Amino acid sequence: MNISIVIPLLNEEESITELYHWIAKVMQSNGYSYEIIFIDDGSTDSSWSIIEDIALKDKQVKGIQFAQNFGKSQALHAGFAAAKGDVVITMDADLQDNPEEIPDLYTMIINEGYHLVSGWKKKRYDSKIAKNLPSKLFNFAARKTSGLKLHDFNCGLKAYHKDVIKNIEVTGEMHRYIPVLAKNAGFSKIGEKVVLHQARKYGETKFGMERFTRGFLDLITISFLSRFGKRPMHFFGTWGAILLMVGFCFSLYLGIDKLFINPTGRLITERPQFYIALTSMILGTQFFVAGFLGELILKSKKETKNYTIKEQQNI
Repeated sequence: MNISIVIPLLNEEESITELYHWIAKVMQSNGYSYEIIFIDDGSTDSSWSIIEDIALKDKQVKGIQFAQNFGKSQALHAGFAAAKGDVVITMDADLQDNPEEIPDLYTMIINEGYHLVSGWKKKRYDSKIAKNLPSKLFNFAARKTSGLKLHDFNCGLKAYHKDVIKNIEVTGEMHRYIPVLAKNAGFSKIGEKVVLHQARKYGETKFGMERFTRGFLDLITISFLSRFGKRPMHFFGTWGAILLMVGFCFSLYLGIDKLFINPTGRLITERPQFYIALTSMILGTQFFVAGFLGELILKSKKETKNYTIKEQQNI
């Protein structure tokens, strides 16, 4: 199969049918073998009923319904697990992503050898204050932290080689950082393509300003995990060793001073250096324990899914 199109959605009943026909037209005009996977992330409108109706008429359309709203990352995780295409395209269901971009994205993966191609909505139709400015700040921070020179980490329109989506784990709120996860997994050829951004035709955005707060917190998390996720002792052990060394040096100073330099001076427990030494050694020991626990958890970790599938169509 050439292409799997993975579409997570939440309460998009107005746009699903139009999006399906648009994608099908592009796929058929280019002669691709394809599948469309809709992941209903706990919609409370008639989105799932519409997906069921389309799937009954077209076996190339597949549906996954979550028992409740688990988030976009979990929806993508389920879609990636079900995808069978050589190239996997992700896009949003609100008609702001243009299916006409798919052939070029497919060509970049298959013919130009990219592992991942991220869309760049260079010209946006969102609110400049509420979305554009925070998005620019967020993308700037993501570039500096990750080392990836992408302009738009948040763009839902992306293309992946099948090996990428089968070797990364998208959990929590990490869907914004799939290029970073891919880079950390060893997929180094990551590019971007300017794509058309269309004004929202139906409804309103499901993401508020709080997504940028969560995004920055996730950025800190993934920065840490990318460096120390597989070796937590390297981080905790380093700080533990530094603190233990500080505590040992103060203890050695206090001991030499009390025994040889000023035996009749203040009691050791009356000196601030004593408490600095004690605190440093306690904290250093705790850092070492945290590192050991991190290594044990990592070794015993089992893969778990953070979502519950209620129903499936054509999977």
